[in-house]
Amino acid sequence: MTDYKNIFGKPVKFLATDPDNAEAEGQIWYNSTDGAFKNLVVSEAWSSASNMITSRRLLAGAGTQTAGLAFGGYPPTSSSNETEEYNGSGWSSGGNMGTARYRLAGAGLQTAGLAFGGEASGTKQNATEEYDGSSWTAGGNLGTTRSLLAGAGIQTAGLAFGGNVPSATGATEEYNGSAWTAGGSLSTSRGALAGSGTQDAALAFGGNNPPPTTAVTEEYNGSAWTAGGSLNTARSYLAGCGTQDAALAFGGGPAGPGGSRVGATEQYDGSTWTTSPASLATARDQLAGSGTTSAALASGGREPALNGATEEFTKSTNVITGAAWASGGNMNEARGQLSSAGIQTAALAAGGSDGGPPFNNNESEEYNGSSWTEGNNLTTGRRDIAGTGTQTAGLAFGGQSPATAKTEEYDGTSWSEQNDMPATGFQMAGAGTQTAGLGFGGYKPGSPNGNNVTYEYDGTSWTAGGTMNTGRRDLAGFGIQTAAVACGGQDGSILNATEEYDGSSWTAVNNLNTARSILAAAGADQTGIAFGGYTGAAQSAQTEQYNGSSWVTSASMGTARQQLGGTGTLTAGLAFGGSSPASNATEEFTGETSALNIKTITTS
Repeated sequence: MTDYKNIFGKPVKFLATDPDNAEAEGQIWYNSTDGAFKNLVVSEAWSSASNMITSRRLLAGAGTQTAGLAFGGYPPTSSSNETEEYNGSGWSSGGNMGTARYRLAGAGLQTAGLAFGGEASGTKQNATEEYDGSSWTAGGNLGTTRSLLAGAGIQTAGLAFGGNVPSATGATEEYNGSAWTAGGSLSTSRGALAGSGTQDAALAFGGNNPPPTTAVTEEYNGSAWTAGGSLNTARSYLAGCGTQDAALAFGGGPAGPGGSRVGATEQYDGSTWTTSPASLATARDQLAGSGTTSAALASGGREPALNGATEEFTKSTNVITGAAWASGGNMNEARGQLSSAGIQTAALAAGGSDGGPPFNNNESEEYNGSSWTEGNNLTTGRRDIAGTGTQTAGLAFGGQSPATAKTEEYDGTSWSEQNDMPATGFQMAGAGTQTAGLGFGGYKPGSPNGNNVTYEYDGTSWTAGGTMNTGRRDLAGFGIQTAAVACGGQDGSILNATEEYDGSSWTAVNNLNTARSILAAAGADQTGIAFGGYTGAAQSAQTEQYNGSSWVTSASMGTARQQLGGTGTLTAGLAFGGSSPASNATEEFTGETSALNIKTITTS
């Protein structure tokens, strides 16, 4: 320690608390509170991120870790033309490609992407498309029609190499933003390979011709390919990203019959591949990759089932923990169609139905962050009831059966009946507080279409607010009376429509990525999460988060369910109950976190 300052130019500091920023990298300090020497180190790790909207394999990727692009691929039934955009937290829908296909290649950025080659229904493709951040337009066709090729470069200076036509090829083509011209061929013809770099400094690695799988790496200088260092793990159907002298390879398929899919990650320094201590949490092949060697993105693939998993590779002084749901204490009474209020550590549930006679529940329960306890009952038992407020100042209104306009307030101990809503309402959504509440949507008598009404509560009585643009029932909502969000629901069809309320009127904004009804939501303002529900085909476990302007995917719940309760915030949500069948399960949501990778120095 006496030579540390002379060697590194930094003294050993004496601190009562650990530093809270990355400037401490390379610094050693003594924490007097813990009685230990510590330092900040660079770590390499994959962390689970939000799943893709559509699980798929044999897709292509482009862009960066915080502005990624995934397109094409093979869902269970057919070729895909779907595009998804990643913002560093989750996925949202982008514009569809003109040509649906799988086994294609990609290059470029999220706002200037390039898709080329591929296959559709067994037919090889030569189509090229350019993405501008919202839509695809046709570019010049490849000279060699092929699939299972690799790509590198940018939209105006792209590179395509390898693939099957139908046998493996080493053909290389260069794109100038409008047309492809022939370049120097790979020394080793192969398909199902990966690539990285630029048009005049590219890297090709892995693949097969057909089997066996290869570890061969080649470097391109703008005219010819030369041999580079071999991968440590031979594989095909892998993903890659980075540059020619700083590349990343990850995932991949079996190295022969009976082989296992791999999660191994390797880094290339311009001559040699080194295996990283970090491996994909989900070993898989046929995935897409993008980003750099310090911030990469892996998405989709198979393991062996079709997969929508997303993982982020980070090489930094920060440890990233992805958003996740975790099991909480079970409710005492399994039920759905209930009201909810409060926060993750102080929640309130009331009413609902357990699916059997008499169907209408009057029981209340309070959650303390770990377990539920019985509270005093509602004065009127009912289901399809809306709620808002806090655990000690809750509001429950509407419901059935029969349809009612009843309003009740909770003071932390008991419920008391208040002035009714202007009209009966059930299957509504709620937001706000006990003294500034909001109820909107709901069932419209005599019609499968939902209501577009909005009612505002001032702690004593209800008055009419601005009407919604899309009338609906079985929707979800969050926020406050002057800044609320409504999402999903149904008007005879399952909806993805989202609207924002400013205290007087509703404005249509960007839609949910997945349409669903009888879902739940949480949020303290116009940022929040929506989760669960029914898609029209099945119950959902999917979560989406709203940042005030758009929705992106987030971590899925452990239990798919509908007609559940939800409360909390964007980063600390709570899901409980549900139906089909009646559920008492509780799950707690924690948003993504980042923390410095501080290590205690020991003599061992």
